Amino acid sequence: MKTKMNKEEDKMMDFKIFKMKNNLVAVALLLCISSFSQNKKWSLQECVDYALENNITVKQSENVLLTNEQNIIAAKGSFLPGVSASAGHNIGIGTQRIDIGNTQVIVDRTSNSTSFGVGANQTIFNGFRLTNLYKQSKLNLETSQLELDRIKDDVSLNVVNAYLNVLFNKENLATANAQFDFSDKQLQQVKSLVDAGVQPRANIYDAEATLSADAQRVTLAENNVTLALLTLSQLLQVPFDGFDVEVINIESPSETLLYNNVAPILNFALENRIEIKIAEKNIENAQLNTEISKSGFLPSVSLGYGFNTNAFYTNLTQNEGAFLEQLNNQKSQSFNLNVNIPIFSRFQNKTAVTKSKIQEENSKLNLEQAKLNLESNIQRAFTDAKSAFKAFEAAKKSLAAQELSFENSKERFNIGVMTSFELDQARVRLINAQASLINAKYDFVFKTKVLDFYMGKSLTN
Repeated sequence: MKTKMNKEEDKMMDFKIFKMKNNLVAVALLLCISSFSQNKKWSLQECVDYALENNITVKQSENVLLTNEQNIIAAKGSFLPGVSASAGHNIGIGTQRIDIGNTQVIVDRTSNSTSFGVGANQTIFNGFRLTNLYKQSKLNLETSQLELDRIKDDVSLNVVNAYLNVLFNKENLATANAQFDFSDKQLQQVKSLVDAGVQPRANIYDAEATLSADAQRVTLAENNVTLALLTLSQLLQVPFDGFDVEVINIESPSETLLYNNVAPILNFALENRIEIKIAEKNIENAQLNTEISKSGFLPSVSLGYGFNTNAFYTNLTQNEGAFLEQLNNQKSQSFNLNVNIPIFSRFQNKTAVTKSKIQEENSKLNLEQAKLNLESNIQRAFTDAKSAFKAFEAAKKSLAAQELSFENSKERFNIGVMTSFELDQARVRLINAQASLINAKYDFVFKTKVLDFYMGKSLTN
């Protein structure tokens, strides 16, 4: 039989084993979660959706929307009567001279007074001020909703731009790796030719220098990919560790992405763009401000009602009624009708109306400026897209020419009629042509996305 000490030791051992198992399970779960996080690749749609849901500026704009909803409730409540109740108790301590027989005596006096009241006040007319304030609160809600939509549009466009920048740098990295692999094979070929006595040993040094330069380009391209991913992760406000995106195979874009005419884009944008609608709402708001200012010239009418009662006690008399009896006997009601007619406001009403009308004019000018800015941005975007397409077409032709030239240079190098330096120059021209094509391709794609943005189309298709 086990001793008591042995049993305790067995229990401790079982506990340690149980705790170790739990720790292993927890570590395994963390590793699984970490592995999932690192293996997840974000799609463009996921990036846009996540940004719209979690962006701080979007959340702040949503809070403004909630505030304006409460302002509407408050504006509605202004049409209802205001009701208030009051209750008070007063204790008085002092002295009082009283007659007792033929003698006046000063005695201590303590009094208690309790009062209750209920009052109501209703605005009957105040120059339509309440009505216009209610309209303005609804208009502010509509404007804040448009402002939220505008912010979401800007966030979406920024995310798409950052996402395309990641793809651009990834493609540059792939090209750099391909060039490194080619240079590595070229070095092995040069070594074989040198061993065969076809080429001088100095060509090996040139090939090694070329390989080192390509390795540097790969490192630079990797850093650019890291920075692009960092920028996108910060824009989404997600941890950078393990963050990556799905690679969209953007092949050679066609001219069909380009709009043939800028007029449809302009017409659609001037009718539907959010910044134009916001400017129009601001004009309506300024007009309501003018109407609210005008209410200062009109009379205001209000109706009031009051109900009061009280009870009073003092130590000098014994014939006061009971508390509830006094409250019942001393009830009183009052009604009042108040009319306030403005005669002279020291020019406050006049200047308020004048300033409101000036703001109306400014709002109209802001609308015209918004239209001019929108037209200018669209014209510039359309011109940029056309130029980007021409640059893309030229880059394709240049790359095709450089590929043929490089193939010819390799053949000439292999037969010994071209030096390794001349071959490297041809290869550098090919690398530059490839980089130019990648840059032109993504530049064209993004600028067509900008035009889609002004046409109200989805940016993730």
